[in-house]
Amino acid sequence: MQPIDYTILIVYFLLLISVGVWAATRVRNSADYFTAGGRLPWWLTGISHHVSGYSGAVFVAYAGVAYTHGFSLYVWWAGGVFISTVVAAYLIAPKWSRLRTRFKIQSPTEYLSVRYNLATQQIMAWCGVIIKIFDVGAKWAAIAILLYVFTGIPILAGILIAGSVSLIYGILGGLLADVLNDFAQFIIQLIAGFTMFFLILREIGDGLAGYFTMWDRLPEAHSRLFNPPYTIGFFAAILIIDFFSYSGGTWHLATRFISSQSGKQAKKAALLSSFLYLLWPLVLFFPMFAAPIFIKDLADPTQSYALMALKFLPTGLLGLVLASLFTNTLSMTSSDANTISAVITRDILPNIFPKLKTSSPRIMLILARASTFLFTALTIIIAIYSDSFGGVFGLIITWFAALVGPISIPMILGLLPWFRKSNSSSAIISIIGGVITFAILKTMGDVSLALEIVSPMLCSLVIYIFSGLIAGNKVPERVDKLLEAIRHEDVMTVEAERNK
Repeated sequence: MQPIDYTILIVYFLLLISVGVWAATRVRNSADYFTAGGRLPWWLTGISHHVSGYSGAVFVAYAGVAYTHGFSLYVWWAGGVFISTVVAAYLIAPKWSRLRTRFKIQSPTEYLSVRYNLATQQIMAWCGVIIKIFDVGAKWAAIAILLYVFTGIPILAGILIAGSVSLIYGILGGLLADVLNDFAQFIIQLIAGFTMFFLILREIGDGLAGYFTMWDRLPEAHSRLFNPPYTIGFFAAILIIDFFSYSGGTWHLATRFISSQSGKQAKKAALLSSFLYLLWPLVLFFPMFAAPIFIKDLADPTQSYALMALKFLPTGLLGLVLASLFTNTLSMTSSDANTISAVITRDILPNIFPKLKTSSPRIMLILARASTFLFTALTIIIAIYSDSFGGVFGLIITWFAALVGPISIPMILGLLPWFRKSNSSSAIISIIGGVITFAILKTMGDVSLALEIVSPMLCSLVIYIFSGLIAGNKVPERVDKLLEAIRHEDVMTVEAERNK
């Protein structure tokens, strides 16, 4: 990188912090901090949902998969998210917004005490927080690898730099700062992504047709839709996980829908995000697919995208790409920290210290910022020791993907009236069953990747559904009222939206 690249990177960091400072002037209470006051328009929510759905880990862990296994990455990752998010747009996304407008929730786990009971809510909240510590830690490790390849900054220093920038603007501006960062980052990503796309196409030759002819220059398996171990069974497993994750089981994505102005707006946001996942990765992943043509026998495939950027991008744009990758990670990690802070502040601490339930808005805002700081600090520690958990890909795919299911199943299916008979016992037993399944598979060793990540979720899913059917108990009145309240759009909410 040249001085101008570093200048662009530093200027962008200062811009991020400025956005955080500006957003802080709009934050007056915890509702502003956690949900932007429920005022986000659908197009901004959709872009934010899309951008915060992946991080710099995509350009590290997934770049390595693209280098070794080709187009199958697009099929199981982007294709899976597209299908899942379309389904979520119709079934789940509107219900999150209605929970905010009708029950004043600010965190994804807040409604669980009514849907199940307090004990279930606390178990899910604590488990989710612990899992997210590992997931966000993987994101810091990923961006540190990118910084190392581009600039030579040691991995540890890269983790600390990334974490510090996120702490500053995230603590100040809350969700509003995150969403505005997502939008700015998306614009930069478009510029950087298309620039790399056309520069590499020019080098390949044949114009736009080069996108299709390049596969003849790659190993035959790279053009397959499914390339072991990323088989059709793996795709089916990821598809199930993606549905529960992108519809809100990954909590910061639920927060995007919660912060929408209405259920109708949340649905439009989810559809926009889903189509971005269908189209944009075809451009974004192109350098990763083409990398084996230009960089042969790479010892560490996770460096392929960064090395392609170094090879093809001119001075100035290199700094822009790094800024894009950097903020792509920050958008997700800061969003995670904000959402986890909401869970801790709204759902965990008030039940440990009951006096907090009557605290002033100022005290709750201070508490929100403090919990954001502590969570981020823990994730940085995990990032420093990420190799102990299987590296970046191991943390994201094995640990997070396998464990997010048992937590998200009671949360997402609990929003649907079809599963109203699945009660608190169903939720708790399903979580325990999924975690035990994960632990058993981890000790067995020689287990396929698809089986390892889907088994905990399938176990939880079966337990949750069938325990509800077997119970046959009368559904509590509060549960029926909650499910009915979020089933349809409120007429007054729709009318207010039309009058804006």
